[in-house]
Order: sequence, then C-alpha cells, then structure tokens
Amino acid sequence: MTGAAPFAAEEFYRAGQALLQNFLGAMAAQGAGGPREPLEASAAKLASLQAEFSRRHLSLWQSALSRGAGADPEAPADPRFASPAWRSSPWFDYLRRSYEINARFLCDCVEAIDAEPHAKERLRFATRQMIDALSPANFVATNPEAIRLALETGGESLTKGVLNLIEDAHKGRISTTDENQFEVGRNLAVTPGAVVHENELMQLIQYAPQTETVHERPLVMIPPCINKFYILDLKPENSFVRYAVEQGHTVYMVSWRNVGPEQGRYGWDDYLELGVLRAIDVARDIAGVDAVNALGFCVGGTMLGAALAVLAARGENEVASATYLASMLDFSDTGDIGLFIDDASIAVREAAIGNGGIMPGRELAFVFSALRANDLVWSYVVNNYLKGRPPEAFDLLYWNADSTNLPGPMYCQYVRRTYLENALREPGRVTMLGSPIDLGAAKTPAYLLATREDHIVPWRTAYRSTGLLGGELRFVLGASGHVAGVINPAAKSRRSHWIGGNLPPDPDTWFQKAVEQRGSWWTDWSTWLSPHGGRRVKARRSLGSTRHKPLEPAPGRYVKHRIV
Repeated sequence: MTGAAPFAAEEFYRAGQALLQNFLGAMAAQGAGGPREPLEASAAKLASLQAEFSRRHLSLWQSALSRGAGADPEAPADPRFASPAWRSSPWFDYLRRSYEINARFLCDCVEAIDAEPHAKERLRFATRQMIDALSPANFVATNPEAIRLALETGGESLTKGVLNLIEDAHKGRISTTDENQFEVGRNLAVTPGAVVHENELMQLIQYAPQTETVHERPLVMIPPCINKFYILDLKPENSFVRYAVEQGHTVYMVSWRNVGPEQGRYGWDDYLELGVLRAIDVARDIAGVDAVNALGFCVGGTMLGAALAVLAARGENEVASATYLASMLDFSDTGDIGLFIDDASIAVREAAIGNGGIMPGRELAFVFSALRANDLVWSYVVNNYLKGRPPEAFDLLYWNADSTNLPGPMYCQYVRRTYLENALREPGRVTMLGSPIDLGAAKTPAYLLATREDHIVPWRTAYRSTGLLGGELRFVLGASGHVAGVINPAAKSRRSHWIGGNLPPDPDTWFQKAVEQRGSWWTDWSTWLSPHGGRRVKARRSLGSTRHKPLEPAPGRYVKHRIV
C-alpha cells in the first residue's frame, strides 16, 4: 500500500504526457489547426504541471497516513461519491481523492496546449470521456457500495449484474429504464386520434377534439425525425399534445417512419416535401382554412424554418404562426455535438451512405448518450452490472432508447449544410426544393423556446434565431434541459421560465433584463398562440375528410417499429 501513491502519480503523469504528445503529433500530421507554439513550450508547461501534480499526491498521501481510520467528514460535490462508504474507509476515501487529483492533472495538461479552438475543444471532450470512464466508481474492486452489496447478498448482486450485462449485450445497448413497463399505444402516446394520411416517410395523425369548440386553424406539430414523435405525447399527465388539444386546438402530428433500406434514397428535400409541407397541406385541406399554425421541436424546428423559407420564396403564406422548441437555425455554436463533426468525417459518411443507405439510429443514440456519459452511460453500468439492480421505469428514458434510423442522403445533407457549413443563416446560399433559402423572407410570427441547461441546442445558439427570422418574435427561456425543459406540464407548475421584452443581438443582454416566472412555459405559449388560431368553431367529432379518410387509430404503426 505504501507504494501506491508514487506509482499512481507516475502513471498519470505519463498518461498526461502521452496525451499531449499524441495530440501534438496528430495536429502536425494534419498540417492544419495545430498548436501555435513548439513542443518544447508545451513540455515546459508539462514539467510545471508535473511538479504540482506530485505535490498534491504527496500531500494526499501524508494526509491519508496521518488520518488513519478517520474519514473525511466533508461530503464530496460529485454525486458519484455521495455515499458515506466513500468517506468511512480511509482506503476508498484515498482512491476518490487520488482520482480527483489525477483528473485535474489531465485537464490541466489539455489546457497547457495552445491549439486551434475547435481542436482544443475536441481534446477536452475526449479527455472528459477518459476521465469519466476511469472513475473508481465504475469498477467492482474499487466501488465500496458494490463490494458491500455483494457481501450482503452472498454474491447474488454480482450474479444478477452479469445476467444484466449479458441481456444488454444481446440488445446492443445499455438498459436505462424498465422497458417492460411501457408500450406505445397502451400507456404512451394514448391521446385519441387517427392516422389521416401516410406516405413513404411519415404518417399524419389528427387528434380528436376534447372541447366543444376549437380554433378554426389547426396546429401541425413537426417532431425531430431522429426520434419518435411521442416525446410530445407521453403519459396523459405530461402529454404536450393532450394539453394543446385541451386548449381547443385541433392538433396534427407528423409521425416519421423508422426507415429501412428501401427508404435509404430519400434526402432532405424529400423530408420537407413529403413531411412538413405535405402535413401542412393535408391539415389545411381537412380544416378548410387558408393557413395553419405550425410547431417544430429540435430538428423539426430546423425543418420548419426551412419549409417556411421555401413557401416565402414561392410567394405562399400557408402558416399563420410558427413555434420553435429548442431548435437551431444558426449553427455557430452547437456545443459538444459539433465536436463529432468535421469535413473528413462527413466525407466518409457521404462516400458510404450519401447516395443511398441508412444512418443507424443506434449510432446517433450513442453520440447523444456520450454527451452526458456519467448520467446516461456510467451510472447505469454501476447500477445494472456492478450492483445487479434493474433500472427504474422512466418514460423519458424509454423514449430516449427508442432509436430511429435516417436515410443516408438526408443525414449527410443535413449535417453538411447545418453543422459543418452553417448555410441556413446566409440568405440564398443553399437551395431547397428549387428555391433559394432566406429565413428572413418568411414574415411568420414566431414563438421561440430555449432551455437553459440544454446540451444539444445551447440556449444562446437558439436565441440567435431571433436575428434570422423575419416576423414578430417572442423568445422564452425555460429551465432544465433539452427534453425536461420542454416537457414541463402546466398542471404541475414546476420549474420556471424567463420572459423578456426587446430582443437585442446579445443573448446575455436579453437575459439580464428578463423576468423569471414560476411554473411552466406552456401557459405563456398557449396565451400567445390563441389569437393566431382564428375564431372558435364547433368541434367536428369525425376525423379526416372525404379525401383524407382515417386509415388506422392513433398512434399508428410507423411509431411502433423499433430497432431490434
């Protein structure tokens, strides 16, 4: 035991040095975007870091020897080490503190590099992934909670953990919820309605009215095509669809197909034409109105913005208002997702599936999980495999695991035009459905919601849409993250949201003057949307129309197709 501290310090020093040298070598080999100062300068910085690293480990070791059986009474901020078991034993307390020193050293090594910003962010991300993976909480031999549970159960917890691991290996993914507790159409996506149109890429659901009168203009919802639509229609108590219906809106929902090889030829323009624009046309035709209200969530919002620009270029005005939920139109800062994307990686995808093929949903799901590895990966490794426990039932995580494939051409076109080139923000730079795209040409009134802790659509990035859209705008900032911030039922009056008046170019300037409101943003949105719905008319009890007869009950069969 006495040799453990010097060994750990030396090994982590070598890891940090190797990390730096490998990164510098890779940058030099690429010939662009490399460090702006020579290797010797980074080596000098590293020597200073090593001295501080050794000092911290020596101090920790001396503290551990002098403390003996006494534990550190202070609870660590890291929730992975919240259990008293990490502090009651000097050995596990030492492991935890040593890990924290090692993690800090690796982060400091990264910061010692003078590199091109995007390259440095990628190294920061890779380093965080390595640090998270090497946590002592992730291994049976160094996790006191797992060891205690194994002793208390006579090894049964470890046996169950191995069985859970084998089952997940067959699934090809880590289980994050008790999937036996949920079924689409039974206790998820149960708002009454019918499929009134379908094509190769989507089914369009019309929901039955739940009020005596409804707004004459229907509301068309465009969910993200990289996930299933029922994030907006989970259980009745947290269904955004049900809430909108209860406010007197006739809601239509696009249910994207979980595509297979036979749909692998479709591109971005097909999703606009057969998805967004077709849904708008069918809803208008059934309702017999000149325009609808439209809502897009995440990628669905990007599609909606592009579709409105196409309509504006054609001189058509078929949308009375637009709602953008956690959506990006300006891709200047895409957060950690952007670290996965560069010209070389997109070129590889384009060569493989750009002219036909499938972008597997599981790969996309893995990327999103990696953005929050401690929450969505390692916490379940510990729970499922080290402790042998089943994950709890959680509808959001069931939806999160319900992956959706994309056609290769569509995926490649989308990622290149947005994440890589950020072309949507420049009027006329990109053409869609034969029309040059100018987001500002559409004068549609718009409600923009961002969420403060969103790691997929950073709220400041979502705010930049206010400088691109041409209509009267209302921007609202919700609490929480990308999903929980959106799915925040009004009846529960949880969390809060911020509302401001003028929309200056700088998002932080807006936030400084914004006023925090308790409760869900849903009620604010409902008040804003109501005047755009037109007059109230008597609700029709029959769904569809002569030209668009109901094909099957909601939620339809497209959404039930799961990747196995």
